[in-house]
Amino acid sequence: MIRNLKPQLRFSSSCSQANVELNVVPFFRTEQSSNDYISSLYKQKQYNEALEAFDFLRKNTNHSMSLSCYAYLISACSSLRSLDNGRKVHGHILASKFQPDIILYNHILNMYGKCRSLKDARKVFDDMPERNVVSWTSVIAGYSQNGKGHDAIELYYQMLKSGIMPDQFTFGSVVKACSGGGNVGLGRQLHAQVVKSEVGSHLIAQNALIAMYSKFDQIDDAWNVFSRIATRDLISWGSIIAGFSQLGYDREALCHFKEMLCHGDYQPNEYIFGSVFSACSSLLHLEYGRQIHGICIKFGLGRNIFAGCSLCDMYARCGFLDFARIIFNQIERPDLASWNAIIAGVANNSNVNEALSLFARMRHLRLIPDGLTVRSLLCACTSPLALSQGMQVHSYIIKMGFDSSVSECNTLLAMYAKCSTLSSAFLVFEELGKNADSVSWNSILTACMQHNQAGEIFRLLKLMLVSQNKPDHITLINVIGACAEIASMEMGNQVHCYIMKTGHVLDVYVMNGLIDMYIKCGSLEIARELFDFMEDPNVVSWSSLIVGYAQFGCGVESLELFRRMKSQGVRPNEVTLLGVLSACSHVGLVEEGLQLYRNMETEYGIIPTREHCSCVVDLLARAGHIHEAEAFINQMALDPGVVVWKTLLAACKTHGNVDVGERAAENILKIDPTSSAAHVLLCNIYASSKRWEDVARLRSSMKEMGLRKIPGQSRIEVKNRMNVFFAEDSNHPERDRIYTILEELWLQMLDEDCIQFQIEASTEPHT
Repeated sequence: MIRNLKPQLRFSSSCSQANVELNVVPFFRTEQSSNDYISSLYKQKQYNEALEAFDFLRKNTNHSMSLSCYAYLISACSSLRSLDNGRKVHGHILASKFQPDIILYNHILNMYGKCRSLKDARKVFDDMPERNVVSWTSVIAGYSQNGKGHDAIELYYQMLKSGIMPDQFTFGSVVKACSGGGNVGLGRQLHAQVVKSEVGSHLIAQNALIAMYSKFDQIDDAWNVFSRIATRDLISWGSIIAGFSQLGYDREALCHFKEMLCHGDYQPNEYIFGSVFSACSSLLHLEYGRQIHGICIKFGLGRNIFAGCSLCDMYARCGFLDFARIIFNQIERPDLASWNAIIAGVANNSNVNEALSLFARMRHLRLIPDGLTVRSLLCACTSPLALSQGMQVHSYIIKMGFDSSVSECNTLLAMYAKCSTLSSAFLVFEELGKNADSVSWNSILTACMQHNQAGEIFRLLKLMLVSQNKPDHITLINVIGACAEIASMEMGNQVHCYIMKTGHVLDVYVMNGLIDMYIKCGSLEIARELFDFMEDPNVVSWSSLIVGYAQFGCGVESLELFRRMKSQGVRPNEVTLLGVLSACSHVGLVEEGLQLYRNMETEYGIIPTREHCSCVVDLLARAGHIHEAEAFINQMALDPGVVVWKTLLAACKTHGNVDVGERAAENILKIDPTSSAAHVLLCNIYASSKRWEDVARLRSSMKEMGLRKIPGQSRIEVKNRMNVFFAEDSNHPERDRIYTILEELWLQMLDEDCIQFQIEASTEPHT
């Protein structure tokens, strides 16, 4: 008997006769030694050598194979996923004098399942003279592993009808099959059968149930199964940690990982580390992620592909691209998922050139990109400067045939919108045609919103309503935003009715959009009614109404709402405090406003922005404290910018302060020499002070620079038609009627003492 022989030769059918005589003959002299030698190769996990030895034996000897040796060869084919060799061995079995026993049949079934040849597996299964639980389980597992969940479940019920009871492996396979089908009800039925069976407490079935409930988004059920397992193994922990991570319960995933380590009996594998790194990535918890990275290295998985891929993604998402690059370069033979992780990380940081460089390296290694690769590349193109690179990726998408994929087209559409090429975005959308899904519609609507194309949004909405895709909350938020942009109360009311009809009125984001829309359309009363209707308004809801009251000059109501918001434990954000500062300005509460500004960082954790500083300047200047407002600007930690100085300049016009006004205008023109607003405001300040020479000088300077005041405009909606009016417009088709009615209204206001005015003898001295 020859046992545990080490191979002396890598067999090949082209071996020379001399080599055969010298090396091979000793192992193949007898039938027993031949079988023992092949068995020895298999036991040493030298599967290729075992199959080559079999091939040599088949072609050069007349020896028969034992059933056990056939089983080893079939198992070698399973391990290598080698369908061709599996069919050769199976053919040799059929041609031999042996009748396979049920054990060998089961090995053959398992091999065909793992080699993804379900047709062969089913033929063998149907031809078997007798079947046991292993036979049924092998073919069920084959269907389950190859995405044929429905067939696996159907076969499972046939097995029950045949009178054969499932074991833990059967339950594991059929539960996995159920996971892929998405049928929660059937999953619960299987769970009940597992509990009733004798193998209900076995780990394989329990672990499969945890994975199934996680895939069904039923994390509570997954946790219940996990918590009832008396003795858990690594797969149990890995399944529940992965479930928490995949469903967004990232803190729970990290807590259970820590609990697993505290037991001290388990050594995490690459899949558990992958789930934990993904959780850290979602939480942007870099410090915790780095600690786990150290544990990963300690367990010798620092260069593992699966763990390294998730680790690379974590560092990239947390903004540490240098670390992500180091991790990627340490991975031995990175696969497509690893390349996608580093490309996505670079792309999310808008580094389009590096993303394309990595893409070129990946293609040089003959790795074939998938949809995720090209979507990541498109996400890197986020500005008009990256349009050229985005078009290159678009060309590649067409070349590789990805343009037939809705997901890739949606990303392509968004890329063109970000690159300010709305016409190209529309072309992509139109090419989708009936294949456009809700993401496609929302992408083009968002693009129109970003480019102030309110009319297009309403046109697209009408088309969407007659398509197979119906508006969701994202669609409605875009449409509401368009109504707010053009202050269209009529269209806004129609959208509001649709929202109530479809039940979206319970969506807090949609309600916030409606509140903002009604405020911008001038209907503060309806906005307040909507706010009071909300069961649980968030900080955006409160902020919208607070800002709305402030904009309408209702400072008292705005401040009262702010106090109520704080009493209910809602923490204000930057927008809330802008509204409150504006309210203080309207009401004249200078000290209260200044106190709020001073406490922003210490009490609310909010660092003041230019907009907050501009509100403080307005607060001081509106109360007549012009010099204090100027001093505040000069002491700002931030660069004031144009907006802050314009606020002061406008106040100087109101209060007739020429000196401060000149300094404010000078600072604006240093930043923007072509600012027509600064020239016009300063000109008006000079005119109010009767400094006509300065007025003439400034107007002459504006004329030389080609500057002219951009006329103000207003809009009014009448009978579903939006009318736009410009200040001092002489080109409107109904200008004569408009000015006649305005003059009549003006005279009526004078007669009724509605306004106080002062007529100056002349705006300029006579020359």
